[in-house]
Amino acid sequence: MRILLIEDDAEAAAYMAKGLKEAGHTVDHAADGTNGLFLATTERYDVMVVDRMLPGLDGLSIIQSIRADGNATPVLILSALGKVDDRVRGLRAGGDDYLVKPYAFAELMARIDALGRRSTAAQPETRLKVEDLEIDLLARTVTRAGRAIDLQPREFRLLEYLMRHAGQVVTRTMLLENVWEYHFDPQTNLIDVHISRLRQKVDKDFERPLIHTVRGAGYSLRAPR
Repeated sequence: MRILLIEDDAEAAAYMAKGLKEAGHTVDHAADGTNGLFLATTERYDVMVVDRMLPGLDGLSIIQSIRADGNATPVLILSALGKVDDRVRGLRAGGDDYLVKPYAFAELMARIDALGRRSTAAQPETRLKVEDLEIDLLARTVTRAGRAIDLQPREFRLLEYLMRHAGQVVTRTMLLENVWEYHFDPQTNLIDVHISRLRQKVDKDFERPLIHTVRGAGYSLRAPR
């Protein structure tokens, strides 16, 4: 499943994201309510995990906003507020489930899995496509214009992340955290080397490049303007 995690506690978010990724899920993380609402309204997710108390915009306001916009993605609310009135308010705001902190990770996973099973909003993506470039996520294959492209596992993860965020600027920090699972900058040319190798395979023999450098910001995979 593709999961949006909106949590301002960096340590708790890293722990949750690591566990969810190890279980085979794709996780996007927002550290405040404003960015969380942006992702929730511009991307498609199978489940959202939303902390109730957030900087910028609180969790219940995020849920109310997406529900008003017709977004039916299942939402699990996380909160230290555990009284009956608090739980009722969260569910009435549009939450589908409510988990009180502190919690056991096994229970968090079970509740997310249950929400995923109940969701009829969308079928899981098995293919990603931008222009003539296509990834089959089940077969783990990549083709461009019908031609097979052989990628190493890390190159595949890098390309998958770029394609899931096609048309957006992806920063070095985003790549380090989501492709390499580094939460620090190793101060090396690690990303540049892998992007260069990926370009050699994806763009070199084709007239229209898809992987673009955004000077001072990062990279973007998109069709040429």
